[in-house]
Amino acid sequence: MKRELRVRIGQIVVATLFIVVVVLMVRYARSVDWPAVGKALAGYRPKTIIAALALVTLSYLIYCAYELSARAHTGHGVPTRRVMLMAFIGYAFSLNLGAWVGGGGLRLRMYTRSGVRPGVVAHIAAFAVAANWSGYLVLAGAILAARAVRLPPGWSGAAASGLQALGVAMLLFVVSYLCACARWPHRSWRVRGQDLRLPSLPMAALQLGLSTLNWITMAGVVFVLMPGQVDYLELLGVLLTSAILASVMHIPAGLGALEGAFLVMLGGQVAKPQLLATLLAYRAVYYLLPMLLAVPVYLAFEAKKRGAGQGQGK
Repeated sequence: MKRELRVRIGQIVVATLFIVVVVLMVRYARSVDWPAVGKALAGYRPKTIIAALALVTLSYLIYCAYELSARAHTGHGVPTRRVMLMAFIGYAFSLNLGAWVGGGGLRLRMYTRSGVRPGVVAHIAAFAVAANWSGYLVLAGAILAARAVRLPPGWSGAAASGLQALGVAMLLFVVSYLCACARWPHRSWRVRGQDLRLPSLPMAALQLGLSTLNWITMAGVVFVLMPGQVDYLELLGVLLTSAILASVMHIPAGLGALEGAFLVMLGGQVAKPQLLATLLAYRAVYYLLPMLLAVPVYLAFEAKKRGAGQGQGK
């Protein structure tokens, strides 16, 4: 009964957050000068788009580095080129359609078709999740602990102190994780029928470094597309806030959560047309363009594997 109650409360919280985001977005959409948004989008210079695409490329290369590091951790023998290919496909699908698609089912299918056992694939997924969120906790924890992000009007001093305490807790959690990796490297725990191992301290430090760089790069994409409007550190804080909202609400591509966070936290500093144009451009270069590239690449991957399988069957 207690477990069912916790599940029901979690569902209510998620539904409430979703309703709040929808209401905010509807109100926002009604007040936007859409012709001005189109004008702002058309006003991007080629060098701005090129800079944004360069940062997007760097971010996806870091995702590939997650998977290559996981290969070193698990010891599977899939070639580097194929690992990077699967990483690009998996993260493009995951960011657009949700972690269960790209990070779960698609990763499992691609790796098992490459000769990797399902148990090892679970290790790879766990390693990637730990990598992604370790850097998030460091950056979000540091920003909250330092009170580096301006809170929305009307928030009390107690709320600021609470967020600061949360930031310190985030940093302590990462320190605890690193200490555990130093104290018990390669120790296994059985989780839902799978044996998961802690990485060594150097590998955990690599996770942390890659993830931190990736979140910084993602915020850099937004910063380039909204030059001179908002301080970079504040943009990073807003992006991190939107990421946790999207994760809690299980929204593919952070739809609504990204816009809601930017609306609440930056709506008073940036003109609405420019803010919306920035977010639309960010979605186009960071989500949609990689997905458009990943779909034919995945189809080619499947066709090649199918052809190899038919060839072996003859």
